[in-house]
Amino acid sequence: EEIQRETAYPDGKVEKVLKNGCHLVFFPNGTWKKVGSDGKTITITFFNGDVKQIMPDQTVIYYYADAKTTHTTYSDGLEVLQFSNGQIEKHYPDGKKEITFPDQTIKNLFTDGQEESIFPDGTIVRVQRDGSKTIEFNNGQRELHTSQFKRREYPDGTVKTVYMNGQQETKYGSGRVRVKDKDGNIIMDTKL
Repeated sequence: EEIQRETAYPDGKVEKVLKNGCHLVFFPNGTWKKVGSDGKTITITFFNGDVKQIMPDQTVIYYYADAKTTHTTYSDGLEVLQFSNGQIEKHYPDGKKEITFPDQTIKNLFTDGQEESIFPDGTIVRVQRDGSKTIEFNNGQRELHTSQFKRREYPDGTVKTVYMNGQQETKYGSGRVRVKDKDGNIIMDTKL
């Protein structure tokens, strides 16, 4: 690009105005700034390799060279972080966070303290604020974990519950109920 005007300042800063309307400012520490001909697109390249871009719509893209991480802040408040390992985090203005891990697992963190993880195989894990957990497997089975018990529900209607004291209860789709004590001894079985 052809230089229209160049100004050197006492503090060591040098400003160049190009014929296409761009402004370049070079700082003594190695940082430099480019203001596009539109006056709205700004790129700052820092001495450490970091790069900050401000777009005409006020989107700010910051690249951290050492961490190889990009942090984009949109004018609506959405923030997106892209890490070198492929992890992507979205921080929404309402406080919700969505994390996509390199293996494509997606974790949603809601503002009310609930969490939801969606795994590549289709398994979904939801954690409530009280710590109770629901797991939905891609084979139709469902599991519920609470402080009192763990329960597994099968597509055929069978429900198996293991209580914290070790007692097990199995209710079959046929209506049969079998209860075992903590040592596995049958203490009740209603065979139909």
